[in-house]
Amino acid sequence: MDDQLSYAYAVVRPVAALERDALPGVRGVADAPVTLVHHGDVAAAVSPVPRADFSEAALKTHLEDLDWLETVARAHHHVVETLGAHTTVLPLRLATVYLDDARVREMLGEQEKTFTALLDRLAGHVEWGVKVYADQSRTTARSQAATPADEPDSGRAYLRQRRHQQHAREDAWSSAAEAVRRIEDQVWNLAVAHVRHRPQQGRLAGGTGENVANDAYLVPRRLAEEFRDRVLQAAEEFPGVRVEVTGPWVPYSFAQAPEPQAPEGARQQ
Repeated sequence: MDDQLSYAYAVVRPVAALERDALPGVRGVADAPVTLVHHGDVAAAVSPVPRADFSEAALKTHLEDLDWLETVARAHHHVVETLGAHTTVLPLRLATVYLDDARVREMLGEQEKTFTALLDRLAGHVEWGVKVYADQSRTTARSQAATPADEPDSGRAYLRQRRHQQHAREDAWSSAAEAVRRIEDQVWNLAVAHVRHRPQQGRLAGGTGENVANDAYLVPRRLAEEFRDRVLQAAEEFPGVRVEVTGPWVPYSFAQAPEPQAPEGARQQ
């Protein structure tokens, strides 16, 4: 239909349980039903979305709307995780759209060898996220407790407080950097791949402290819990450090699928 586009969530290795058990009743972006588009040994999970919201021009506006983006991201993630519970998945980037299902099938045919190789590589693996934070509030409290107090309004007290804050930040960052090295040393023989993402800031960072490392690890599913335990143990002894381990996830960071063409450009071909 001219007023709809095809939203693609992921490329998968199709298994009978997906269409028989998993996808019936699953609602994706724009509360639309999710189906599979097949080509050879691979398939793409898709659903129809309104052109008014997902054309190239509309997306330029919507992707700056955090509330809209969060709603789409939650639906996208729900579909991908549903797929991942039944088969190996190559997640596609958020808001990946094609002109129609025929263009999705064409894309699968063009990239089938690439997709098959990636699916083979990721089979039986999960992704763990590891974020390390330098939390100077922990070291500040400790250093202030060990220092004699001056009069609250004195200049000396102010200067001392500023020195404490600077030293606390430096100590926290030093400890966080050492924690990152310790974690890498402890898990190198468990993870088969490692991606270092840009540290998050502001609303994305969450919690307390400054995000020093924002890493993703690809780990065999059978070693997932051992990986998590080693990460947490490696960072236990460092003051001023907070470690956040998330997962196991479908391997978003390791699915380097090709970029689609924009829907407007595809229409002109």
